[in-house]
Amino acid sequence: MNTNNEEANPNAAPGQKVVIGFSAPAADHGWIAAITNNAKAQAGAYSDVELRAVEAGADAATQRAALATLIAQKPTVLVMLPHDGKELNAVGLEAMRAGIPVVNLDRAFPDRAAYRLQIKGDNFGMGIAAGTYIGQQLKSKGVSNPVIGEIPGIDSLELTQERSKGFAEALATFGFKVANRRPADFTADGGQRAATDLLQALPKMDALWNHDDDQGIGVLAAVNQTNRKEFFMVGGAGSKAAIDAITADNSVLKATVTYSPSMASSAISLARLIGQNKGMSDLVELQVPKEITLASETITKENAAKYAKLGF
Repeated sequence: MNTNNEEANPNAAPGQKVVIGFSAPAADHGWIAAITNNAKAQAGAYSDVELRAVEAGADAATQRAALATLIAQKPTVLVMLPHDGKELNAVGLEAMRAGIPVVNLDRAFPDRAAYRLQIKGDNFGMGIAAGTYIGQQLKSKGVSNPVIGEIPGIDSLELTQERSKGFAEALATFGFKVANRRPADFTADGGQRAATDLLQALPKMDALWNHDDDQGIGVLAAVNQTNRKEFFMVGGAGSKAAIDAITADNSVLKATVTYSPSMASSAISLARLIGQNKGMSDLVELQVPKEITLASETITKENAAKYAKLGF
């Protein structure tokens, strides 16, 4: 995916050459694969950008070694989605001290000195969006004491905890709460196992939030196997499969809340501007902001066509 349009954006016109170093974890998940694909596509849209991508491997140590090699090449800017923000924080600091601006993508470094720009999704906001949609739908249907299920990703992760916290807080504004939950692991198999357990635990359900559309493939498989149709479901992230299912309107999946890998496209565009010492054309300030948090948006049948290009 690329968003380069010279007529709509004067900053898109070719300028000073920028070498962008890029590192993201190995693609063990559709969302991660889309991060790398989007970064490469966006860089390819600019004649003044050279992208140097390094394989980050399957753990923080491998990524740290790959980044050391990349930093030694002295790119103009470094874009990095770390395996773990805390473990790679020192690498961000090293690059910044070497005069290489760092764009910290999604998984946050705890030290603000470790990045020039941090661009990330809003996990708490995902929960708020999902809970608000479910609450509004149930209220409009006159359901006063709903049974609400939840299938998070890996429960030990801070991002999962933030999503669940936002979800609970949004539901509470309607006087609702989660009746039962079963964590999965961001995979289709894990989603199917978790959903099978949850469906057995809740013989009747009014609504379900599944945190992740990749694991949602398995969740829907479990729902179809049990022929359960009495509830509606909201997904998470905004995958192409989820958007297609919402558009088709032939399953319990009626909406998904975004956590889009399109942020990688934006990270490359912003890294280019930082490298060229430019600001964002629609802002008055002369430099790119320090932090950008993307809103979690709700995709339904009514607006799915607009979001289809962001599906992954």
